[in-house]
Amino acid sequence: MEIKAGGVIISSAGHDKGRFMLVVGADGGKVQVADGKERKLAAPKNKNLKHVRATSMSIDVEGLTDKKLRQTLNKMSAKPESTLQESE
Repeated sequence: MEIKAGGVIISSAGHDKGRFMLVVGADGGKVQVADGKERKLAAPKNKNLKHVRATSMSIDVEGLTDKKLRQTLNKMSAKPESTLQESE
């Protein structure tokens, strides 16, 4: 599954392992992700593609704030994991 801006990923490595995050940008083998709490939209974290799992979910980034992002990701994390798709 292709990882692109607006997509939701799950961190599979690092101190944020298991956390849902929004892809803000992607280039080469890295993605920039934000969660609205520890990593704000204005200062996203760089993560290696090897350390993330793609999901089938996405978020419309138009007018998105850190607070709205946190709320949306919290709702998504409550979904059963069987509805999520892994990337290769």
